[in-house]
Amino acid sequence: MSAVTGDMAAAPPRANRALRQLLAAFNTNKTSWVGLATFAVVVAIAILAPVLATHDPIEQNILEKLKGPSAEFILGTDGFGRDIWSRLVYGARLSLWIGGVSILIAMVVGSLIGMVAGYFGGRLDIAIMQVMDVLLSFPSLILGLMVVAMMGPSVGNLIFAIALTAIPPFARIARAPTVSVKERDYIEACRALGYSHPRIMAVHILPNIFPEILVMGSLWLATAIRVEASLSFIGLGVRPPTPTWGGMIREGFENILDTWWLSMAPSVAILVVVFALNMIGDGLRDFVDPKLKGERGG
Repeated sequence: MSAVTGDMAAAPPRANRALRQLLAAFNTNKTSWVGLATFAVVVAIAILAPVLATHDPIEQNILEKLKGPSAEFILGTDGFGRDIWSRLVYGARLSLWIGGVSILIAMVVGSLIGMVAGYFGGRLDIAIMQVMDVLLSFPSLILGLMVVAMMGPSVGNLIFAIALTAIPPFARIARAPTVSVKERDYIEACRALGYSHPRIMAVHILPNIFPEILVMGSLWLATAIRVEASLSFIGLGVRPPTPTWGGMIREGFENILDTWWLSMAPSVAILVVVFALNMIGDGLRDFVDPKLKGERGG
């Protein structure tokens, strides 16, 4: 009972120290704050889409088709007379949802696989990592394309396909530090006290490797959004008329010389989100990297 109480008492100071170190890393790398603020704005726009949208995103009005940006249509209209701005903000919801859920699944599954492989080692480690190497041999877009082509385009299938492409990198990033951490003295002490393997991995190993997984998550979220847009662009994304950024680019591609705003708006949105996530990833990397911590004097 006293050991449990001691762990609970030690948790807040550790959490506070980690938060201070994270803030120090972001303060050192100012672009991380820019990325965080930019991504927060995009998330807020997606959440407030029903309020910010000026028109129904799927309502067609042929009389208003292919109109340029104006006071009524902020970013113009597409070939069916649908408001580009309204479709853009609703598309942010779907793109962030697909990317976020798929990467969350990949983080949980991939980290679990990597921890199990690194912790138990031996033939199990070799077998698991060989499977991961096979999946890693396929480019993310190609593997996602294969899965969606076999299963059919839908939100669920897109999430599964993107998660499958992201699981191997998370497994590898979780395995390497697990192999190192499991050899430390306090892990040996936990084994001597009779702690179960799941408890050791969840309570004593996962907190030590989670920062690296978090950095990978921020970077792969950007990749997931790009993959979703790419699959939607080639017609394997969410079915029309549901707005997605990749689908909007595809719809405007045929008339890009005459109606540039059709593809430009969602392209810029993807660029901004990916750029923001990469800047956040830089700040998280500075927080995790012990060499950079030493340069900050932390």
